[in-house]
Amino acid sequence: MFKAGYVALIGKPNAGKSSLLNALIGEKVAIVSSKPQTTRDNILGILTTDDYQIIFVDTPGVHRSKNLLDKSMMKNVRSALAGVDLTLYLVDGTKDVNQEEQEYINHIEGDKLVVKTKTDLKSRDLDCDISLSSKTGENIDCLIEKILEFLPEYEGPMYIYPPDYYTDKSVKFLVAEEIRESALELLNQEVPHGIAVEIIRFYEEEDIVYIDADIVCEQDRHKGMIIGKGGETLKQIGIKTRKFANELLGKKVMLKLFVKVEKDWRNKPQKVKNLGY
Repeated sequence: MFKAGYVALIGKPNAGKSSLLNALIGEKVAIVSSKPQTTRDNILGILTTDDYQIIFVDTPGVHRSKNLLDKSMMKNVRSALAGVDLTLYLVDGTKDVNQEEQEYINHIEGDKLVVKTKTDLKSRDLDCDISLSSKTGENIDCLIEKILEFLPEYEGPMYIYPPDYYTDKSVKFLVAEEIRESALELLNQEVPHGIAVEIIRFYEEEDIVYIDADIVCEQDRHKGMIIGKGGETLKQIGIKTRKFANELLGKKVMLKLFVKVEKDWRNKPQKVKNLGY
């Protein structure tokens, strides 16, 4: 009996959704950062064996919208919940669940599991269906077993997605997200939510790939912070991204990064759309 279906991962910012997705898939599909609201788009992570195919949908953190980008992110959360076979609501095991969050959990329609994350840290006693750690792998296999209880028997072709797929995202998207993750690691709290990445050239030859990308920020002073003293911050972003892209593509990567200012881009519909969010 072959099972297949869709599972949404939702929760507040920093609940550990992207870390769990990567742990479940065994590949780096979603970027991870300690800064909140890192994920902006719905990202599919596909886990396939001879007995099942689970399509996980990683979503932006549940939050109140402040601008057009925020509204687009929350729209992605709502669309992810439509038509899935199961919802995993992740709660950060190091924090208490307040009344507002509990009410949100209670109002989720359809089958759901409440998953407490970060058990490798000092965690609180929370009401949940399963506790786990994406970092150590604790209870990851148990979570998959629980998920399979909710998935239907699949009567179509053998797989919804080809068995060698582990995400629906393009290589360009993954590289752009790696640039953004590298920037998140190096920049302070006020800058990250105001940056995005746009791939402006992606040219692949037999043994080499040429990638040019713009890091878009909202203020002139942020541009200087992204470049860093003597260009050092931008250099470090490039080094980390180039290593990731080399491994992803199995080829030498020539990466050029540029920084440009697009004031208030998070409230410009066409810019939000062009940047893929």
